[in-house]
Amino acid sequence: MKKHVQLFALALSVSLCACGGTASTPTSGSTPAQTANETEAPVSEIAAESEAPAIESVAETEAPTTESATETAESTQEETSEGRETPAVVEKPTSGETSEGEETPAAVERPASRETLDGEETPAAAESDTADETLQAEQGSAGQSGPGGTPPDGNGGPGGTPPDGNGGPGGSAPGGAPGSSSSADIDYTGAVEITSAETQTGEYYISATSDESALLIATSENVKIEEPVVTKSGDSDGGDNCNFYGLNAAMLVKDGGTTTITGGKVFSQAEGANGVFSYGGNGGQNGAAGDGTTVIIRDTVIDTYGNGSGGIMTTGGGVTNAYDLTVTTSGQSSAPIRTDRGGGTVVVDGGTYTSNGLGSPAIYSTASITVSNATLVSNLSEGVCIEGLNSITLTDCDLTANNTKCNGNATFYDTIMIYQSMSGDADSGTSAFTMTGGSLTSKNGHVFHVTNTDAVITLENVTIVNEDADNILLSVCADGWSGADNTATLNASSQKLAGQILVGDDSTLTLSLTDGSSFEGSIGGSITNASGAEVSTKVGTVSVTLDSSSTWTLTADSYVTEFSGDKTNVNTNGYTLYVNGEAF
Repeated sequence: MKKHVQLFALALSVSLCACGGTASTPTSGSTPAQTANETEAPVSEIAAESEAPAIESVAETEAPTTESATETAESTQEETSEGRETPAVVEKPTSGETSEGEETPAAVERPASRETLDGEETPAAAESDTADETLQAEQGSAGQSGPGGTPPDGNGGPGGTPPDGNGGPGGSAPGGAPGSSSSADIDYTGAVEITSAETQTGEYYISATSDESALLIATSENVKIEEPVVTKSGDSDGGDNCNFYGLNAAMLVKDGGTTTITGGKVFSQAEGANGVFSYGGNGGQNGAAGDGTTVIIRDTVIDTYGNGSGGIMTTGGGVTNAYDLTVTTSGQSSAPIRTDRGGGTVVVDGGTYTSNGLGSPAIYSTASITVSNATLVSNLSEGVCIEGLNSITLTDCDLTANNTKCNGNATFYDTIMIYQSMSGDADSGTSAFTMTGGSLTSKNGHVFHVTNTDAVITLENVTIVNEDADNILLSVCADGWSGADNTATLNASSQKLAGQILVGDDSTLTLSLTDGSSFEGSIGGSITNASGAEVSTKVGTVSVTLDSSSTWTLTADSYVTEFSGDKTNVNTNGYTLYVNGEAF
């Protein structure tokens, strides 16, 4: 039976990091909301010119308008891209009759704005009855860094943490040793809680309380949520509990059931507040089976603004199947399609997924992720990132990235980053990136970058557009992490490749061209990173294989260790190919 949620009038801040207010009190069958822990929003994380999309009146049941970023985000990690308007009042219908003839509470009003310490205006925080507390900046997924600093997504590990993951030295979580926390240690709460089979339609779920979800679904039974309006504020300093186990998520699904979400919108503007979180219950044990928790979500709009706040998030062996979503994120460590420790399975078909924050690729994989027929955009970070023994498969997708700022330990700009942070968020092993059809547009830096892992890249009939002046297709070399070799295999089938391939003196590449593929470019080992520092001066170990239908046209002198194929398929173009030191 559908449960209707009565919401008392309350003051709710909807700033980027807003806290305070009280959550709604659900009717029979739902757990009463908790009183908000009102805290002052941290000003250091809010860019004065960062604007969030307006949320239309819920009475009009329209999805929030999200204006696309018109410019790439500024070079400081706190800033998000321009063009996103500050959220307007998140209103509920004024007192009166709903479509079903039942009264709903009046609108939730937005407090007036205040000035930041730098004199820049940010949305105001709600007043606390006790004392204002300033939450720690970048707490969503950025923890304490381990030796060597943090990687492109900001949480420590030997050599740092991943571009969108979270990690610590030798596998410990940021701010804690391995096993320092687990889902069993968490007291999960939700403004509305569903604990048995149920269908709810057109309901509003609002939480302004730290560490509380707006909607918590904790059941082994099937649940259907149709046309929801989910609003989450209230920052968390829960660190890994947010990243691994779903604490403070706008909508959290756990305990083994299947939840189907259709339409509606999810709006999160808090630190550590992922949009829709599927937690599979394996306690963060990489490779372990989950408990069956499955989220099926389609035609939903998800907007997140805080750090550590991905769009759809899957961990602990959970399963997420997403169809035709519109997901936009603006915070650091906030990939629109995001996974973390314990992994899981993610299948996405259709939709648009856009990130605007630092360390926030469009996809971050510590799991098995398959995406088809989607548009993927990263306006500041890598396009996609794979960590360790995990994979991303793209089919007929359009991926565009403009990575213009390095994060954490990363020293290269790139669009496809494949690496291992040794943080414990992903097991070590062969990483796999497979792309068939579609387009790959790299606006800045290297198209592919492999470091500190063994990676297999498979391309078939992909339109690759490299807009960077250096025209580097692939680099395999040392970067900001250590503990493993830099090894890559690039398999091209019916594929056109162009640009420089760079293999560091401590690195290995196997290149195979088949089924009418072509490569117009060079292979060498002279490598400098984004800051101009020298990484390598000579080429490492390189093996090249051409089948009888494939060709290589040199654009500079090139150096390989081994060549297999017909010499007539190599057009030296006035340059020299050296095989194991001898002219070919």
